[in-house]
Amino acid sequence: MLTVDFSRFPLAPGDRVLDLGCGAGRHAFECYRRGARVVALDRNGEEIREVAKWFAAMKEAGEAPEGATATAMEGDALALPFPDESFDVVIISEVMEHIPDDKGVLAEMVRVLRPGGRIAVTVPRYGPEKVCWALSDAYHEVEGGHIRIYKADELLARMREAGLRPYGTHHAHGLHSPYWWLKCAFGVDNDKALPVRAYHKLLVWDIMKKPLATRVAERALNPLIGKSFVAYATKPHLPRVDAA
Repeated sequence: MLTVDFSRFPLAPGDRVLDLGCGAGRHAFECYRRGARVVALDRNGEEIREVAKWFAAMKEAGEAPEGATATAMEGDALALPFPDESFDVVIISEVMEHIPDDKGVLAEMVRVLRPGGRIAVTVPRYGPEKVCWALSDAYHEVEGGHIRIYKADELLARMREAGLRPYGTHHAHGLHSPYWWLKCAFGVDNDKALPVRAYHKLLVWDIMKKPLATRVAERALNPLIGKSFVAYATKPHLPRVDAA
């Protein structure tokens, strides 16, 4: 289940991609399939080991084109272990709402992104997220949980302050907001509640089968209750300074 829309965020074979805070690796895997040279980085060592196993399995199965590479590594988003301008593309999906120093993370992403490079940032959308917080303290008051809710204009302003130039936005996962509202209403750790189990089956069916009915429904729901807000931006080239 991808949050970044690669029809709006073009990726070319050979692009150097950093999936920052990659989690289970969903965007890193898609970039690898598209022929990129991918680095998936996360602070969670257990998840990184799983991502590395999937990269190896994909290579063995021939899922990645010739020339594509994939590396999974532990790392700190506030101190990225890469030189300046190392990447053509940076993706950070559903991560910034967890990090106290979000400006520091943006600064690091801009540092390692080459001029002219592209960045995709996704965060929980303000409205649906507010509902989750109102329904359940346990949803966000946990170690490593969500510490802030972004308004769209606030996130875009922070991206501009970091030196990025936003060029597009959209919302994603409209079918998922009601699921999380149910989870929050019945208990975030209560997977046995009938409404939660029934809705979860619907989501799994949608992800696996991609039926037309749910695709149409999600497109209609995304502008209204899409769970994620997605912003795309470029890092401008610096003006050339001619020698005197």
